[in-house]
Amino acid sequence: MSKRTFRRGLHLPEQKTPTAGKPVERLIAPEKLFVPLSQHFGKPAKPLVKKGEAVLLGQILGEADSAFSSAVHAPASGRVLGVDLHPFPSGTPVMTVTIENDGRDDKVPEPERPAFPFSLSPEDIIRRIRRAGVVGLGGAAFPTAVKLSPPKGKSIDTLILNGCECEPVQTGDYRLMLEFPADIVKGAELLRIAAGARRIVVGVEDNKADALEALRAEAGGIPAAFELLQTKYPQGAEKMLISALLERAVPRGGLPFDVGVVVQNVATAKAVWDAVGENKPLYERVLTCAGPGINDPKNLLVRVGTPIRSVIDRCGGLNDGAALLTFGGPMMGISQAILDVPVIKSTTGVLAFRRDPPGREYSCIRCARCVEHCPMGLVPTGLAKLARFDRYEEAEKRGIMDCLECGCCQYICPARIPLVQWIRLGKNRVVAGRSGKSAA
Repeated sequence: MSKRTFRRGLHLPEQKTPTAGKPVERLIAPEKLFVPLSQHFGKPAKPLVKKGEAVLLGQILGEADSAFSSAVHAPASGRVLGVDLHPFPSGTPVMTVTIENDGRDDKVPEPERPAFPFSLSPEDIIRRIRRAGVVGLGGAAFPTAVKLSPPKGKSIDTLILNGCECEPVQTGDYRLMLEFPADIVKGAELLRIAAGARRIVVGVEDNKADALEALRAEAGGIPAAFELLQTKYPQGAEKMLISALLERAVPRGGLPFDVGVVVQNVATAKAVWDAVGENKPLYERVLTCAGPGINDPKNLLVRVGTPIRSVIDRCGGLNDGAALLTFGGPMMGISQAILDVPVIKSTTGVLAFRRDPPGREYSCIRCARCVEHCPMGLVPTGLAKLARFDRYEEAEKRGIMDCLECGCCQYICPARIPLVQWIRLGKNRVVAGRSGKSAA
């Protein structure tokens, strides 16, 4: 029996075996934590603390400074050593609160927990999610409260719970589904209520069938359907998931709420239950530390602000062959140059690889493999060429902004053209051009 999926995409080597069977371990918070005020899509949080102040675990360090922003909380109790620029995973330093951890984890006084979380109004659920600083934990870090508040005239009928984890190597979401299925399902129900949706549809790839069954066993009377999807990359991308599960097509330039859907990752659902049901802000997350360059791969629960050096040390350090370090999966992750950058809310993985000898880039041979595999139906080689020659307006007309930056085209290209890098540059220039026109 064929399973649901989307058109095109790639079947990649999964490489999940080293950590799939390893339960999540807690990493003790280090002596110093570096907590960026910009860990989310949108405007950085406004700092509320100064050098020398004492802070408690869960205390707000930075408040959301606009609709598209998110609160940031202390991942440990201790003393603020400074609020200044610090290295960030993107490569550009950002304003960061440095905390000297006192090792006590003294908690900030928390408000009274709701006796019946599912009886809360949508507005109250969203308010609690916003206060806890919950963002999308699948990698995009879009503020969850904003995602649950579509514009006027847009209604949500379906909440999709995304348990695909389609990137190779990573298994953090898989372990969460096996170890905390009840929390994930309860978080999904809170998300459904907040969004005003009628139903939940859970999508999990067929290489994680046991995780789907673990979630199904906790569903009870919750209005949820459970679908096993074909294992294919990038199955977990929102538009691909909506197509596979609901056979709805998000319009060009549109968002899931344009077709009555909101998509949330299973880790986000767990964070929502923690926020609403347990009054716990988002100051830690599960990630996978693995790859051929890691001596002892693990799934870890890590405090936000922990330098990746501490994560790697817990996993036996780097071996002699390690030459490439990424935040996130091997397809969409961001390479890192130093070990002092901190784990942030969107860090799904810390992966180390052996770098292959640099390959020569050749001219496009017009094989059309990038077109055949692009999940968005674009012409990547054409878009890259337009970006390369500064023809950004034409690139925008041809759909460059619809690119997911999933890397399918670059992975499959026999000419080894860095297609994603050129397309990403083109997208940045298109956005800069729009901003310039708005300012004018």
